[in-house]
Amino acid sequence: MTPSLPSSTEFDIIFTGGGTAACVVAGRLAAYDSSLKILILEAGPHTLNKPGHVQPSQFFTNRAPTSTTLTVNIGNPSPCLNGRAPIVHSGHCVGGGSSVNYMAYSRGAASDFDDWGVDGWESKSLIPLMKKLETYEMQPNRPTHGYDGPIKVSAGGYKLDICDEFVRVGMTYHKRPYADDTNDLETCNTYSVPYRELCLCLRRFIGGESGRRSDAAHYYVYNQAHNPNLQIWDGKRVKRVIFEDKRAVGVEFTSDPLTFPDADRSLSTVRASKLVVVSAGAFGSPGILERSGIGAKTVLNQCGIEQVVDLPGVGENYQDHNFVIVPYFAADEATTMDAHWRGEESVDAESLARWNNKEKSIIAQNGSDAKIKWRPDDHELKEMGLAFQSRWEGFFQGHPDKAVAILALHAGYLRALSPGNYMCAGYFTLYPASIGRVHIKPEENGSEGVDFNPGFLDDPSDIVPLNYAYKKMREIFRRMPSYRGEIPVNHPIFPEGSAAVCGKTLGPVDFNAPDIIYTAEDDQAIDKYHRDTVNTTWHSLGTCAMKPKADQGVVDARLNVYGVSNLKVADLSIAPKNIGGNTCSTALLIGEKAAMIIAEELGLN
Repeated sequence: MTPSLPSSTEFDIIFTGGGTAACVVAGRLAAYDSSLKILILEAGPHTLNKPGHVQPSQFFTNRAPTSTTLTVNIGNPSPCLNGRAPIVHSGHCVGGGSSVNYMAYSRGAASDFDDWGVDGWESKSLIPLMKKLETYEMQPNRPTHGYDGPIKVSAGGYKLDICDEFVRVGMTYHKRPYADDTNDLETCNTYSVPYRELCLCLRRFIGGESGRRSDAAHYYVYNQAHNPNLQIWDGKRVKRVIFEDKRAVGVEFTSDPLTFPDADRSLSTVRASKLVVVSAGAFGSPGILERSGIGAKTVLNQCGIEQVVDLPGVGENYQDHNFVIVPYFAADEATTMDAHWRGEESVDAESLARWNNKEKSIIAQNGSDAKIKWRPDDHELKEMGLAFQSRWEGFFQGHPDKAVAILALHAGYLRALSPGNYMCAGYFTLYPASIGRVHIKPEENGSEGVDFNPGFLDDPSDIVPLNYAYKKMREIFRRMPSYRGEIPVNHPIFPEGSAAVCGKTLGPVDFNAPDIIYTAEDDQAIDKYHRDTVNTTWHSLGTCAMKPKADQGVVDARLNVYGVSNLKVADLSIAPKNIGGNTCSTALLIGEKAAMIIAEELGLN
């Protein structure tokens, strides 16, 4: 592995992005055959051993305004969001999302992969690869988990007791059972946490012994620094794929202005003798294909790009999860992340010393130890009303492994304006019906822009579970011993005199207290609140979908781009349908599957 400066102009395989899936594929192929000349071109910076990437509690530093490790993708203003232009971040560094995300280990359902309807990508075919990629440091001998893979899955080792409260109340008030593994591809509608002594807490992509983030960069490619044939050039943004007679033979790239603002912007080329793999994620990959002449004629014509292949599905089928986080005051004695996130010197010094000594430390935490993959029961469905009925009956009812949303407690509040303890209700819907798009477009000044519509809440059924989740989570929080009220400015603005009006309080309500009764005006306030605040869950996928070409597909089952040769796509953009969980697990899985496919085609063992 070499530094950023180019040392060769021809490789066997070139990856046009160094995100999660790309690191997995490149790392596996390099391990299979160290003589393969492999190049990863990554627009963002290196992440090797940097605190913001290896210390779990510091994940939020990547979202700072000065950060260069995330790309800010600004959507078109939407009437469904009260005219708001949504912002969606994507990874912009070696390791991609796995180097900057929340480290939540949350797999989808078996039926998610079966529903893709692609030969070789059914759940039964993918489970061996799911096991291959992980070292599951929790319960032994689980049939869907692996125990000797590169990615560590553990509890992190530091427990936040406030999360126990969420589960105890949830199990009793919400009347749902406890399960010690909600990532077996089947189990949902159960609470999962440090409820039992033998089960420390939620699973995360964190090494249980080291307390470090377990990401694709460090555990697939950086650990092969001894191999000079595996190269990563950071700060290199790929413009397009170069074709000869519709055969991909290389790429054209330039210096990335965010990573290297003072670098020369002239274009360079590098050739690939065997394969080019487009791997720039749900935003970057369709853009590279369109700049290469692969896409819809209308999109290419307005950008002055000659069409190579007519693939109108490029950039379509954008999907995400709809996320809301709602803050509450917590008791002074509650254990939260707040003091650490505020950078209180005494807390940080002790925590860092313990973490460096591989002892239990709050640094090995992301702040969330408790969740439920929630499916509404009959009573809840009735309360949700007719607006969700058709979606439930047509999509969820026949799939008992599919949850409607994840409801979770976050022990701390990163946006707190004053010192204190806080806790947040975080919830996101797993299968929104709305579909978006992302395409390149010309700007008036001649530069390239993005036509991005994430589709958030475009379908009327999508806001219903969010509105209901707000009410349900508020009732659970009101009964937790650490509850001290709502932060009014960050909740719906209810009319004066409403029973739902928010504010600080001295303690929880009685466990058997009646639920808040919301009026029609209150419901309107909740609806407005969600349209004003609903956000991305940073789970973008689907824009180079693995589907039949006639169904707006972009790649086939072996990830080949239709209409050309020696060109594949390998990242979350190939997912044809959404996944019921945090998507890092799926990105790693796509990488393992792509590595297997390419190794077979190259005749590697």
